Amino acid sequence: MAKENIARKSAALELSHVSAGKKVLLYHLGWRNRLYAIAGLGLLLVLVIVLASAIGSTHISLSTVGSMLLARLPFVEIPTAWVGSLEIIIFDIRLPRVMLAGLVGAALAVAGATYQGLFRNPLADPYLIGVAQGAALGAVIGFLLPGNWHIASFGFIPLLAFAGALMAVAVVYAVARVGKTLPMTTLILAGVALGAFLASITSYLVITSGEKLHGIVTWLLGSFSLARWGEVMVVLPYVLVGTVVIWFYARPLNVMQLDEEQAQQLGINVERVKLILLAAATLITAAAVCFCGTIGFVGIIIPHAVRLIWGPDHRFLLPLSTLAGASFLILADAVARTVMAPAEIPIGVITAFLGAPFFLFLLRQKRRAIF
Repeated sequence: MAKENIARKSAALELSHVSAGKKVLLYHLGWRNRLYAIAGLGLLLVLVIVLASAIGSTHISLSTVGSMLLARLPFVEIPTAWVGSLEIIIFDIRLPRVMLAGLVGAALAVAGATYQGLFRNPLADPYLIGVAQGAALGAVIGFLLPGNWHIASFGFIPLLAFAGALMAVAVVYAVARVGKTLPMTTLILAGVALGAFLASITSYLVITSGEKLHGIVTWLLGSFSLARWGEVMVVLPYVLVGTVVIWFYARPLNVMQLDEEQAQQLGINVERVKLILLAAATLITAAAVCFCGTIGFVGIIIPHAVRLIWGPDHRFLLPLSTLAGASFLILADAVARTVMAPAEIPIGVITAFLGAPFFLFLLRQKRRAIF
């Protein structure tokens, strides 16, 4: 009988929405429609990649870019009808930037959806428990170090940003953990407190940075201007593995939306699932921000927009958010590098410009809806 009640609640989670105290039907999309949505967003992502690769100071037609990309596929032979310099522009300059933006957008979106599911709060984002503040402090320290340090051909700044993000979350986890349990409220409070502490240190270092101020501010606002294939190859395995792990736990995440005790009754090891999901989401977020800086609002805008359109089922919410996040940030980066060309707007400005109104909308709707 208890399992039947839980099953009914799980079905209600996907089909109902609470408004003014009354349950009303929102969306009822079957598997086929949602699979069509995933396929459609995948096709959209391909088109966005081609479009963003064609946009720039040197105009290249969409057909030419598409032919170049198809010519690189195995078993595809296309006559070369373009000059070699265009291949350098596409494959050495634009495409690495587009791919890195896509990876970062996908990572932030899926991490945002994961945190929102864990905390059962649509306002949660990937930076909630100190990831952004730890990465920012690590990056600022890297900027202020004397000399130009490199490890394995990469600058020291991304490595310190990555380490700072992971260390911040490790401290928050150690403080919030109570025995073998991890209370979500305590975790959030610990993250906010440590984030404020790290932000104060970062602010002091920025004020005293002198001539390095411009580089620090540019990094903090986010930029893909220095993206190369090496950076893409470093970020790719973290984002790929972390995203697959999160997708694998979509069903337990659905059950945990009801109640942790009921989830345990169904055989789910709640504390282990929380730890794995937190680790995976934090890892992909840290990998995403280490090369491009902290980019806000993507982790809020995309998951919630997907949830409003296709429902809260994490089996579909997570892959749809991944594809939508990648497409969104690629387009945002294209706007950032073209709207005031040859000058470039930090991408964090673009995402904040789009995300802040949406965030205010969420705050307004939070009084009417139950997540």
